[in-house]
Amino acid sequence: MAMHTLAFIPSPPISGFHVGPLFVHFYGLMYVVGIALAIYITRRRWAAAGGDPDLVQTIALWVVPAGIIGARIYFDITTPFDITPKHEWWGPLAIWNGGLGVWGGIAAGALVGAWRVRRAGASVTLFMDAVAPALLVAQAIGRVGNYFDQQLFGKPSALPWALEVSRAARIEGGIPAADVRFSTFQPSFLYELIFDLALAAFLVWLGHHRTIRPPGLFALYVAGYSGYRIFEETIRVDSSAYFLGLRLNFFVALVMTAVGVIWFLVSQRHRRVVARGSAAAAIAVLCVVAAGCAQSHSHAYAAPVSRGMTSGDVAAGAGRP
Repeated sequence: MAMHTLAFIPSPPISGFHVGPLFVHFYGLMYVVGIALAIYITRRRWAAAGGDPDLVQTIALWVVPAGIIGARIYFDITTPFDITPKHEWWGPLAIWNGGLGVWGGIAAGALVGAWRVRRAGASVTLFMDAVAPALLVAQAIGRVGNYFDQQLFGKPSALPWALEVSRAARIEGGIPAADVRFSTFQPSFLYELIFDLALAAFLVWLGHHRTIRPPGLFALYVAGYSGYRIFEETIRVDSSAYFLGLRLNFFVALVMTAVGVIWFLVSQRHRRVVARGSAAAAIAVLCVVAAGCAQSHSHAYAAPVSRGMTSGDVAAGAGRP
């Protein structure tokens, strides 16, 4: 029987607004806001750590385009069935049709970012600790964009805070056919938003009240967020690659939770962490910053111009992304 419960969270009445001939989608706008706020927060934290705040903008200018490329490569490799158009040679390159895998974006962005930080003569591990809470805040803002684009919702639900999802979004979201008949779903984007802000606040508090050797805060970011994603991947129903009957991101989150915990313990045991080894570890672990944040998919009901702005997916996760 189809659910008839009125969703506590209704479908968004609009998805954007016009600025002259340009239609600006809230989805992309939220990621742009997230990037800007992440830069602002990181500048303040980096300056407090004794770094040059102007370095943050320099890093962002390099990381964002690198992240877009990496995100698209990851998406093409892991979800080739979601590439559109399917029968054109340029389909794998069509980021304007959506499709950015945050993990790939973070891997590429981390590689370039670590290179730029080291070239500037700054500490990669200190920079990672400075940026960790900012990334979580940016990711939370990005999840507001997912609401307007009707993405990242969970299983059908009759909870009073369930999210109403339009039929077009249900069909285009790649959810199981049996779930299309339902109208209200778990607002997994909202759960993640709340968790991101809570974890960001905890990392800031921990950094102020405890002596944490870098990159301990970033390692906790990876462990904490990945741990949350283990839960989220059990309720998500949108399009995904599967392994052993479970979403691929479930296994990645599981592994990265363990990696983050071990990384934190090791970083706190040793008084000095070899810079080169830490940079290599950072590049590997950054592949799962935000433990996926999922891939961004273009829907038939979303105008392509929104994808021109959603490159912020990557930066928001780095944000990945």
